[in-house]
Amino acid sequence: MAYDRFSAICNPLHYNSVMNSAFCVKLATMSWLLSFLIILIDTTTIALLQFCGPNVINHFFCDYPLILELSCSDVFVVQLEVIFLSLPVLFVPFAIILVSYICILQVILKISSITGKHKAFSTCSSHLTSVSVFYITLFCIYVLPTGQLLSTSKLLSLFYTVGTPLINPIIYSLRNKDIKESFRKLMNRTWPPCKT
Repeated sequence: MAYDRFSAICNPLHYNSVMNSAFCVKLATMSWLLSFLIILIDTTTIALLQFCGPNVINHFFCDYPLILELSCSDVFVVQLEVIFLSLPVLFVPFAIILVSYICILQVILKISSITGKHKAFSTCSSHLTSVSVFYITLFCIYVLPTGQLLSTSKLLSLFYTVGTPLINPIIYSLRNKDIKESFRKLMNRTWPPCKT
């Protein structure tokens, strides 16, 4: 999405030739294959661990840190592998998004008309909001100290696995005028304006 926005704003005349169907299929296929390969490596390594204690996880899903807590094997190698494999999965897309938006910002600042700047910013705002929500919750779960409350961890995990995909259609459709008008009508019906 960041590359799509970059192409649309920074190279608008080349957009249709660059972002064609074949290129989009290649990007999606590469993303899926890389994801499956990395998760296959992690799953295989975790499957080789020994589990000798309780097999109940107090969570919504079997997240890898919780599975590692149940293992009676040494998990250092698995933790190292997960950290090593997480770098390309998290930081490479983040770096691409960051560089794309820096280039986009440079181009937007050169636009002389206010409406042109507004249109360019509105094109990027939905994707930037969605990415920010995803990365902030991911950061809170996996980077902040693990001593956080289990209920907070569960809530954040639920939000990034269910909440982010649920709010994405809302975020992306708020640019549509019909959706905005329907949303206004719904809000006025639910909470009528105060009459003073």
